[in-house]
Amino acid sequence: MSDPATQALQPRLLHHQAQGASGGSAGSTAAATPSSATGSSDPARPGLSQQQRASQKKAQVRAFPRAKKLEKLGVFSACKANDTCKCNGWKNPNPPTATRMDLQQQAASLSEPCRSCGHALADHVSHLENVSEDEINRLLGMVVDVENLFMSVHKEEDTDTKQVYFYLFKLLRKCILQMSQPVVEGSLGSPPFEKPNIEQGVLNFVQYKFSHLAPKERQTMFELSKMFLLCLNYWKLETPTQYRQRTQKEDATAYKVDYTRWLCYCHVPQSNDSLPRYETTQVFGRSLLKSIFTVTRRQLLEKFRVEKDKLLPEKRTLILTHFPKFLSMLEEEIYGENSPIWEADFIMPASDGAQLGQTGISASVVSGSPGLVKGLSSASSLSSLDAGVTETITGEKRKLPEALTLEDAKRIRVMGDIPMELVNEVMMTITDPAAMLGPETSLLTPNAARDETARLEERRGIIEFHVIGNSLSQKSNKKILMWLVGLQNVFSHQLPRMPKEYITRLVFDPKHKTLALIKDGRVIGGVCFRMFPTQGFTEIVFCAVTSNEQVKGYGTHLMNHLKEYHIKHSILYFLTYADEYAIGYFKKQGFSKDIKVPKSRYLGYIKDYEGATLMECELNPRIPYTELSHIIKRQKEIIKKLIERKQSQIRKVYPGLTCFKDGVRQIPVESIPGISKCAEETKEVKDPDVLYNMLKNLLAQIKTHPDAWPFMEPVKKSEAPDYYEIIRFPIDLKTMTERLKNRYYVTKKLFIADLQRIITNCREYNPPDSEYCKCANTLEKFFYFKLKDGGLIEK
Repeated sequence: MSDPATQALQPRLLHHQAQGASGGSAGSTAAATPSSATGSSDPARPGLSQQQRASQKKAQVRAFPRAKKLEKLGVFSACKANDTCKCNGWKNPNPPTATRMDLQQQAASLSEPCRSCGHALADHVSHLENVSEDEINRLLGMVVDVENLFMSVHKEEDTDTKQVYFYLFKLLRKCILQMSQPVVEGSLGSPPFEKPNIEQGVLNFVQYKFSHLAPKERQTMFELSKMFLLCLNYWKLETPTQYRQRTQKEDATAYKVDYTRWLCYCHVPQSNDSLPRYETTQVFGRSLLKSIFTVTRRQLLEKFRVEKDKLLPEKRTLILTHFPKFLSMLEEEIYGENSPIWEADFIMPASDGAQLGQTGISASVVSGSPGLVKGLSSASSLSSLDAGVTETITGEKRKLPEALTLEDAKRIRVMGDIPMELVNEVMMTITDPAAMLGPETSLLTPNAARDETARLEERRGIIEFHVIGNSLSQKSNKKILMWLVGLQNVFSHQLPRMPKEYITRLVFDPKHKTLALIKDGRVIGGVCFRMFPTQGFTEIVFCAVTSNEQVKGYGTHLMNHLKEYHIKHSILYFLTYADEYAIGYFKKQGFSKDIKVPKSRYLGYIKDYEGATLMECELNPRIPYTELSHIIKRQKEIIKKLIERKQSQIRKVYPGLTCFKDGVRQIPVESIPGISKCAEETKEVKDPDVLYNMLKNLLAQIKTHPDAWPFMEPVKKSEAPDYYEIIRFPIDLKTMTERLKNRYYVTKKLFIADLQRIITNCREYNPPDSEYCKCANTLEKFFYFKLKDGGLIEK
């Protein structure tokens, strides 16, 4: 490596080696070990110091004057003086002689000649002249990562690891030169590499093995699973060479591929955030876990034993006594041939699931959870709020619609509709803990919604939501100011590409508000936004949850609270610029790249970000967002209970035949009890193509009827603003045509029910003597005549 960037790094590397600095070598230990972390006292959360050092260095570099920044980037920029110059980086004619002189030395002049090609520094950085400060800072972050990788390459002794470090070094070097985003290319593929992933498998294991336990014991197993996954995310894997020596396997190709993937996507990005980072437990599956579990388990337990004095007393028994048993049971499921926890469609057995009720575990709870060793709770001693701009969200949810009334139940029903009396009866059953589900605990069902954990924690008072903001007209409140500082820290840490000064300015700007997520008196996340009531939208500026509290559904619940807050203030549109890592999150929250807000309404009002995508979310004021997942869950429970009732009615057992004992040799089939009734109930057109053609012809005739005109299209809200508030199940002939094309009508009953609903909806909304009802009456007689004529109903 003879390029200028490499030469510029040499003095720093030599000094680093002279001091005997250690760490960063994946091959420096006998096997898998935790990432080195000088000064880290948390055995379950190693590796933070190295990451902090990199962040501090980047903050220092980004604080340089513009001229100094250009000098640093010039080292990595090819000369553009003329086409014949092949110099690929500016060399300082007066290189620093002391360590870290680049931090104190005066910036070189743009006219300073390159020691290699003789052209000025300006010729090397001319392409950066009109580049924004944000992009300059992003490139400087990559420069720091390149320096770190350069040192890792020279310190690393393992050949396989050295090759990966050198590849990533060249990748970032190339990205600085081309001002592009780093993308790992080649045959490694892209994450995730296996499904189900390790996290899902471990959660399935907890559900599979411990669902029968009492809530307290079940919670213990859940905590242990969180700790194991967290440790695995920060664990340093053994090199392929060490793996071959330990397992005595000549062919370690598969492990080498996984190891390379782990270095590129998980390990190196921990301290080099220019590279996209993934959690080990979320992108790898059973195959990697099989390769590393035995040695990782042994070393993890040994590490906890050695550092047991650093553990909190209340956690010591959990870690030293229960954790080994937990890992032993997990080992059986990892290496067992027929373990069901690794099946893609894993579902709890019915017998166990019935006992579990709402106490399973969400599939997205664990990887970012805080280390158990430090404990999760800290009492808050701050005084209560006296003044300041704050609104507490807890307990202010919009009311849900009242229970169905007797009048609802007596409405004209369409054939096949479920009686409302039965729905109310089932609702009483599923809301009675003793009758069906059992009491709610802190654990969740296997298919729980993303925000279920957060919703339950809010109900128990573990987390709170407050809309806060700075004020220039009111006396500053200590607690609010501390929360604002906490939000600034969360945003700065989770959004490293955003300048810290910019984040601070917006968080403390009186025009901006922030929905703060508070846990144990401290800020763990928030959404900073600015409302534009006159324009009818709100801009979301920052959205983040601290890394050790992620994957618990907090982000989803945070956004749901923000939606409800804006519905109360009659603002029904969100706009935000999302970077490539945030697009997935915003899509899950209902955002789309399809912008419906006219450009004239937001142009000049919101901040534009380079490389980001504008996304929009339209809010529905009829949806209680914070309870939506719970409502859907209840709807599924109602349907399940109704199906069970229907099945119990169908499964009628008739008495056996006794006539054969009396010498009867033969009887007609229809005389067997239940046969005739079953034949009547199952009388249906069996060939789907025949049924499709019959319904298609019938629908075509109905649509050509002269009185069908009011029912051809869905009712427009502009013509009948309250229509969709009165009519709960709207339907029209156009929608029926689409359903028919999609083969929705698998039975004639479904088709007839939709036809009848068109008529009942019309009668429910319009006066009896209206023109619409007269059309409905005529059309009803016509289609019933056609149904009888086609043999679809009895004459």
